[in-house]
Amino acid sequence: MDRMPLDYAAIRQRLEGQHGPRYWRCLEQLADEPAFAAFVEAEFPSIAPEMDRRRFLQLMGASMAFAGLAGCGQEPEQGVPYVVQPENLVPGQARWYASAVPFAGLAQPVLGRTHVGRPTKLEGNPDHPASLGAATAFTQATILQLYDPDRSQAPRHEGDISTWNAFQRTALEQAARADTRAGRGLHLLMGASSSPTLRRQVAAMLERWPQATLHRFEPWEGDAYAASERAFGRALETRYRFERAEWVLSFEHDWLGAGPRELSQAIAWSERKRRAARGEGEARLIVVESLSTVTGAKAAERRRVTPTALRSYVQALAAALGGPDAAPLPHASQRWIEAVAAELQARRGRCLITAGDYVPLDVQAAVHWLNQQLGNVGKTVEYTEPFIWLEAGGQRLSGLEDLVAAMRTGAVDTLVILDVNPAHTAPGDLAFTEAMAQVPLRIHAGLYYDETAAHCHWHLPLTHALDSWCDGRAADGSVCLTQPLVQPFYSSRTASEVLAVLQGELSPDAQGLVRETWPMLDDRRWRQALELGFIRDSALRTIEARARPPRWDPPALPVDGLTLSFRPDPCVWDGRFANLGWLQELPKPISKLTWDNVIGLSPALAEREGIASGDRLRVTLEGRVVEGPAWVMPGQADDTLSLFGGYGRERAGRVGDGLGYDVAPLRTAQQPWMRHGARLARLDDHMRLASTQPHHVLQGQDLIRSHPREEAFREVAPTPEAISLYPPRQPRDTAWGMVIDLDQCIGCNACVVACQAENNIPVVGKEQVEMGRHMHWLRVDHYYAGDPSEPTSAFQPVPCMHCDQAPCEVGCPVNATVHGPDGLNEQIYNRCIGTRTCSSYCPYKVRRFNWFDLTGDDPPSIQHQRNPNVTVRSRGVMEKCTYCVQRISEARITARIEDREIADGEVRTACQQTCPTQAITFGNLNDPDAAVNRERHTKRHYRLLEELNTRPKTTYLGLVEDPPVLPDQPLGEWPGKGGQDG
Repeated sequence: MDRMPLDYAAIRQRLEGQHGPRYWRCLEQLADEPAFAAFVEAEFPSIAPEMDRRRFLQLMGASMAFAGLAGCGQEPEQGVPYVVQPENLVPGQARWYASAVPFAGLAQPVLGRTHVGRPTKLEGNPDHPASLGAATAFTQATILQLYDPDRSQAPRHEGDISTWNAFQRTALEQAARADTRAGRGLHLLMGASSSPTLRRQVAAMLERWPQATLHRFEPWEGDAYAASERAFGRALETRYRFERAEWVLSFEHDWLGAGPRELSQAIAWSERKRRAARGEGEARLIVVESLSTVTGAKAAERRRVTPTALRSYVQALAAALGGPDAAPLPHASQRWIEAVAAELQARRGRCLITAGDYVPLDVQAAVHWLNQQLGNVGKTVEYTEPFIWLEAGGQRLSGLEDLVAAMRTGAVDTLVILDVNPAHTAPGDLAFTEAMAQVPLRIHAGLYYDETAAHCHWHLPLTHALDSWCDGRAADGSVCLTQPLVQPFYSSRTASEVLAVLQGELSPDAQGLVRETWPMLDDRRWRQALELGFIRDSALRTIEARARPPRWDPPALPVDGLTLSFRPDPCVWDGRFANLGWLQELPKPISKLTWDNVIGLSPALAEREGIASGDRLRVTLEGRVVEGPAWVMPGQADDTLSLFGGYGRERAGRVGDGLGYDVAPLRTAQQPWMRHGARLARLDDHMRLASTQPHHVLQGQDLIRSHPREEAFREVAPTPEAISLYPPRQPRDTAWGMVIDLDQCIGCNACVVACQAENNIPVVGKEQVEMGRHMHWLRVDHYYAGDPSEPTSAFQPVPCMHCDQAPCEVGCPVNATVHGPDGLNEQIYNRCIGTRTCSSYCPYKVRRFNWFDLTGDDPPSIQHQRNPNVTVRSRGVMEKCTYCVQRISEARITARIEDREIADGEVRTACQQTCPTQAITFGNLNDPDAAVNRERHTKRHYRLLEELNTRPKTTYLGLVEDPPVLPDQPLGEWPGKGGQDG
């Protein structure tokens, strides 16, 4: 969208006369800007300003010509059959293997699907308690990373392609030198790891070279371990049991958002909400935060505060729960926090308080004491030894600052960097690459020849998790085994093998190294563990710990200027996923931005400075500068800027290079998460941002519905079908349908990536997304309600509705979209001529048009990832959600062979399968006992745009409302009128 300066006075005037909930997608819609109305009404927003009847006919004619040309192609390649087919290999039949993929040190348990030995899809491991069959967007996209042609494929020396034999000569010389000096001068830098095998190897290395030094750097890990050390005197793992917590109070903690523990926490909270729906206690979430987060969006009550006011809230809560006296908050806020404290006291042992890993240490430590005061320890919160190992061989791993200091003094002779990229992610004040240049021998091992590898003498390609052997702990502490789904693609080694080579071994074996860690597993138990995907009863035992009373740091002196809050990007994290097109094009949960990071600011700050979304901004602090595009973020604290890492890459690969800005210059080693005193300036130019938030805005009533908890689950009589001019359909035994629970949906986008992986959906690129042409068959709409300064939020997944009376079927001139015998709205690609009439007729805006041959030029490795059971669509055809008809067909064939009916739950669509909260239910609507029918007669069940009488088979369960803690207190006002504390 082009620059749209907003009339905030008009927005305020409209809100003052509004009664009842009204949901809106973006501020331009709330302002009722004429340009936005034109943008929405255009089928293809990029051409809306100059579109007229003549231009429309020109484009339609061109699309038909393209559709004809799409039938012409190259001669098919000749396939060579097996001479002897491998045993147990059936072409077309998928096989599944349990494995795990690492993310920020923790193992994510998965099942990998292979076709003829070729991995094509990842699902969560249904047998693992931290997964239960679900998976996150990051985990789903890992399959694409396996096939990434930009992965490092061979060792490099001084930037030139080399061999492992050549490196082994260097390794043997280094090992001999280390032997003579007991390892003095050898420094090993690693990312976060929970692998028992790596820990054992490092301990053995230190036994051989006791003067070697270990360092650890995980860019966005946060300070949770340091905070527990402050609270308990030692570092502990904090495990929240959200499934047991009836009330949860979170301080700046986005525990439902992106991160290595998001899956297990989302699963636990969804279980708590299901129990509350059955009348087994409550499920109330209250959030105090300064930035707009997924957790805040799902809160029953969200309190917006400035980052500096957060400590005051925790101090006031501690005082109300028996701690030392604290300065009172403003009157309304003090009343609120005392009411919250009373409610928590009434639920001792059944409540939970959490704090984010990026808030000050004293706040995090105080929260441990608060949970202890409320009797929550051992019930809703547990402690174990750290999952991420912080010491090995009796040596504690020091941080990046110590390594930089050692490099500057010349104490480092050999630096080994294992699977981490500090040249891009290290705080700017450390000047890591300058210090590293003083090291005589620098060795880097990683998946990519990245920014750090380019500054090293040797780069060693690491084997991907899906074609290697390893182990690691999951979010519940159990040990997962990583086994390869395929032979390694390239000349690479695992991290364990690299450590072995560095110690002089010539032919290390990754599987043997893992088995050496687990000698108690004989061949039978080892095979069982591989089949299961994890080792039973391997989780760390809980331990007793007593927190010290809160000890508050002195308040920071007031500083003139803005506060900077730094966060990892919810789609590419710290940049490790920057080369994955699936994640670059995945709309971020709150802003729905793609292909960029932004500088977020509140509506009040935007109004004060005359800033519109997309304006280029310059942020300056202590002489360091970052420039990036603005994004007005409803719900963000005033005088606060949010900056997101993961972008500004120079050596990510062909997909990820040159996107966004690098946040590192403004971060410091002492203040990596928040800084004060920044200056903001608006530059003259404006950037076009590819956000899907204004795309596909539906015109209708009650798009999002909500009901008070006491009414939401009440049974109601079925609504009779409206009179229709369509002839009635013949009754069938099967009518596939879907119900989506909006109260459970957390907008995490796992379903979107799962759908993309399952159905071979192409990536279109930033320019095409800007033009409204993204190809996702399933989108997750984000709605706001209320005042832009402190709005409430709702997420709504929108696949094809599979209408019984589908307008698209009437409009298609060639009968390419038809109604199938089991209720599906089917799309027949080889009939489609690309008139796009069906898209024009669809009120739900769920049909996508292939403007270009988006897959023909894909590298062969990317083509190997595709699901062979789904057609790869050509240019010039429409496509959309099919309810994963290939999975329905597979279940139908299996049931027919076994002479039985398809069982309820036997067919699981890709989106349903991966959803962490199980918000999606799929099944036969004609089966009264099917799970898909269980809540269709409750008050919160409804159809989207049901006034159009399309009779969709995809329906929704509305939100469940809980009353505010203080019903007489407003949640907030327009910025500048006292809507936030701070």
